[in-house]
Amino acid sequence: MKTISKAVQLATELVARPSITPDDQDCQLLLAERLAILGFKVEHFQDQSVKNAWIRKGKENPLFVFAGHTDVVPTGSRDLWHYDPFILTESDGFLYGRGIADMKGNIAAMVIATAHFIEKHPNHKGSIAFLLTSDEEGPAIDGTIKVIDRLKARQEIPTWCVVGEPSSQDKVGDTIKVGRRGSLTGIITIRGIQGHVAYPHLADNPMHKSFNFLQQLISESWDEGTAEFPPTTFQMVHCQSGGEASNIIPEELKVQFNLRYAPCTTANQLIERIENKLKFNQLNHCSSIQWVHSAKPFFTGPGFLRDQVVQVIQEVTGFSPKCCTSGGTSDGRFIAPLGTELIELGVCNRTIHQMNECVKREDIDDLTILYERLLTRLLT
Repeated sequence: MKTISKAVQLATELVARPSITPDDQDCQLLLAERLAILGFKVEHFQDQSVKNAWIRKGKENPLFVFAGHTDVVPTGSRDLWHYDPFILTESDGFLYGRGIADMKGNIAAMVIATAHFIEKHPNHKGSIAFLLTSDEEGPAIDGTIKVIDRLKARQEIPTWCVVGEPSSQDKVGDTIKVGRRGSLTGIITIRGIQGHVAYPHLADNPMHKSFNFLQQLISESWDEGTAEFPPTTFQMVHCQSGGEASNIIPEELKVQFNLRYAPCTTANQLIERIENKLKFNQLNHCSSIQWVHSAKPFFTGPGFLRDQVVQVIQEVTGFSPKCCTSGGTSDGRFIAPLGTELIELGVCNRTIHQMNECVKREDIDDLTILYERLLTRLLT
């Protein structure tokens, strides 16, 4: 029987804590205890219902940071899981459990890699820190950004940061994230006049008069992207109107949509273009729109950290990783603006947020090796 690695053991303990966002379930306390033994100073912060932690060893620069989140998304229907989502279960070489990929397995690999590194290099240069939050899968307004505010106030700026998001596609290390697109959400309400469907001349159907406008948004080419970023995309995510009875023309239509945008376009430019389309379609006088700008794009170009990550992956795996900016948002958007070189590297992301979330058992151990090798390159 194969021996269970320390990283998988720690991941097992983390998955057993049902830390559905923003309830940390003391995951951060568990991690802090492990790191305190290694000489780390622990700071816990409570921001509203969110738990955050800044855990650092050393006072000198360069400062290397592992960033991650201990919260997970809800399980969905438990009946559709092959195993209990909060008992890490191995089957055919895969580990099943909520959060094992996103991102408790990655955090476990970070901690064990750090322990191995410190054991081998007790007098390493610089400092190592962990930035942990329980508010990444939720609104992300009381999580990493609040820790960053504290760090900025005391001028404690990370030199390098690796975010443990599940970046890989088929094999650990085949893909790293070097940036993310921005995210802009619009919630638009278009008003009409309620009436009987048999007397449409006495009513004003907000759905009918909105279709041309919405189709223009769907078919619009927002930009061509850049060499590093795909073009901006538009997706409708929610549409609601009427539903009270089959013979009533509704009085309003509410539509929610999201744009993931490349840095060649700004959020203000997108807002202006959409609001101009409202005017062109003569809807501006019967509509209101609410904007939620939750993320600006960020990008880490070729540089020292990126080069070191690529070289470590090449040494350990024999292949070169793809550097990409696809996917959703991450807490990297709060850290990168500090001027910190930032890369996202983690296990495969094919099952994240799904029922039966899983990773290959060997991937956790391979990731631990990658993290340790990177620390060795950077801090010795």
